[in-house]
Amino acid sequence: MLGAFLATLLFSLSAVSANRTARILGGTEANFWRILVATFALGLWILISGLPLSMAASGTFLVSGVIGFGVGDLALFQALPRLGSRLTMLLVQCFAAPFAALMEWAWLGTHLTMSQAVSSLVILLGVALAIAPSDHVEIPRRTLLIGILFGLLAAAGQAGGAVISRSGFRIAAAAGQDVDGIAAAYQRILGGVAMALIAVILIKTKAATAPTRTPGEKWGNIWRWVIVNGLSGPALGVSCYQWALKSTPTGIVLPIVATTPIVIIPFAWFVEGERPSLRSILGAVVAIAGAVALVLLR
Repeated sequence: MLGAFLATLLFSLSAVSANRTARILGGTEANFWRILVATFALGLWILISGLPLSMAASGTFLVSGVIGFGVGDLALFQALPRLGSRLTMLLVQCFAAPFAALMEWAWLGTHLTMSQAVSSLVILLGVALAIAPSDHVEIPRRTLLIGILFGLLAAAGQAGGAVISRSGFRIAAAAGQDVDGIAAAYQRILGGVAMALIAVILIKTKAATAPTRTPGEKWGNIWRWVIVNGLSGPALGVSCYQWALKSTPTGIVLPIVATTPIVIIPFAWFVEGERPSLRSILGAVVAIAGAVALVLLR
């Protein structure tokens, strides 16, 4: 239980710090440095602790990282500066569950029950209530729509990465290899950092002729938020999440982690000055209730 609560807290802090870094460095570059910090931290822990890696499932975990950390996080960092951390995490956390259910149905033939379908509908209604344009008149319509699309892509990336990870754990188990959650996260993040590096190179190439800022003007004090983002999210946050799953049933862990969009509200209010409206809070509660119900009804 403690691991699940810590993961929720860390994911909320990660989203707020990610929003700050994305606004200063740009989404693509901020995502790269965040994943690089997490890769270094996880790699150092693997080296010190001597945790075994899965050779049989390494390719699967890498693909999972490309989809989850790579595609999913690249989209996440494009949604953050457009929607803010609170709405972005609401979209990603709540839509990842039904997307994963659909992917699992298409890949493994697992069918949704009527109660699961109703829960998914509740999620959609809650998100629609929370992100209604009239509630965010300060966000231009085009910016809002683009942000929503990136948020949905981020949710699909996280869902796809999770489903592929399940396959990786099965392959490792079939080969008689007991993979620790941290070791699996490290192999996944290697695929993510490769994708992030490619994206940064492409962006830098296109912007080669544009005016550039000096390192001091660009970074300033933002490097502190980059470290906070990398450690609180893909490093410590994911580690606590795996720790919780190791000792606590999924039906207890996931509903707790699904409350991240609620936990993030005071962080976003304090750090970003984003005071949520009553309708946004109500929409978040409805959407999270649907996500919790979907998990409990699996």
